[in-house]
Amino acid sequence: MFNTIMFTFQIVFAVLGVYQLFLTFFGWHRKKEDLSHAPKKSFALLVAAHNEEQVVGALIENLQKMKYPRELYDIFVICDNCTDGTVNVVNSYEGVYACVRENPNQRGKGYAVEWMLKELWKMPKSYDGVAIFDADNLVATDFLQYMNNDLINGSRVIQGYLDTKNPNDSWVSSANAINYWFCNRLWQLPRSNLGLANFLGGTGMCFDAKLLKEMGWGATSLVEDLEFTVRCIQRGIYPKFNFEAKVFDEKPITFQASARQRLRWMQGHFDVTRKYMLPLLWQGIKERSMTKIDAALYVFNAYNYLAGFFIAAIIWGDIFLSGGDNVTSVYNLLPLWLSIPYMAYVFVQIPLSMLMAKVSWKLYLRIPTFLLFTLSWWPITVHAFFTQNNKKWSHTQHTRVIRLEEVQSKQL
Repeated sequence: MFNTIMFTFQIVFAVLGVYQLFLTFFGWHRKKEDLSHAPKKSFALLVAAHNEEQVVGALIENLQKMKYPRELYDIFVICDNCTDGTVNVVNSYEGVYACVRENPNQRGKGYAVEWMLKELWKMPKSYDGVAIFDADNLVATDFLQYMNNDLINGSRVIQGYLDTKNPNDSWVSSANAINYWFCNRLWQLPRSNLGLANFLGGTGMCFDAKLLKEMGWGATSLVEDLEFTVRCIQRGIYPKFNFEAKVFDEKPITFQASARQRLRWMQGHFDVTRKYMLPLLWQGIKERSMTKIDAALYVFNAYNYLAGFFIAAIIWGDIFLSGGDNVTSVYNLLPLWLSIPYMAYVFVQIPLSMLMAKVSWKLYLRIPTFLLFTLSWWPITVHAFFTQNNKKWSHTQHTRVIRLEEVQSKQL
């Protein structure tokens, strides 16, 4: 009986894995984004900052140099429960607004954005679009040109291309960078090419202002980006992925900081899955909407990681204890002509995505440690599952002061 149950579980999760693997083939092709429209849309640029005095100045200087008419965008820094000199740094820049929020009972970016939007709607000046960044980011100077074009073309929610500004700092930051390149090319782009919904990444996001007024933010979980994505998809609003609009994020250098950050993400992911996955899946089935079904399967990914850990642990435990006589592995039943190409493509996805991202050859040397980093998701996911009711937001400290010119010169 146990073997039958295990085999059934393996089949279910293998099908989900094959489905995602199938999607990756549609990320091999990329068409250039359109930039045919002249600057027209006005933007409010919101920067979420909690104790970011060391890095926020570099982002402000970066945003002030955007290749977009300065009169068409304003910069607002949300100084959220700051106890350092973030407010003073922001006030030292002319034409940049420091919006101070003090609410120790509601910590986290979701609450900060929700508060800021309410403040924004009270202001006499109105905007066509709202773009959100983190204080540690750097933003390509043509970002607003692409957002202007997408909004004019009818997109209401847009996610930019997320990259890493410090991939060479440590094996941990390199692993995060490789993960970004993989997700951009073989998770986000395939969905974009197939007309499915893309997913917000927490920064480098742009929204139609009227939509935000209609919907409200309402996303205050530990993964506010995923929560808002699902709320949009439920309403038939499908976020778009703009491959050319690049944002560079600072990633943790130490494993401890990265593990703490990923634990928060997975706790939030389980929370969102519990609230939204089944209703979204049922809605997709009723409406015969592959977009909503795909989104529900994406939301379910937290359980894919969890199931993968337990299935692998049981199978390998059985192999060591009894030679594999009690639990049948679905992969052992596949013919070699199928299993070998399948496993080969599973492993070639990472170097393939790096090749298409045209990264430095030195970063290919980080692939072995990236695989170790990937395995570390399993214990983090198990921990997150049993602590998913934790709603305490944890801050990731940012200290890496890099200018956009440095990042772009290294890429070249």
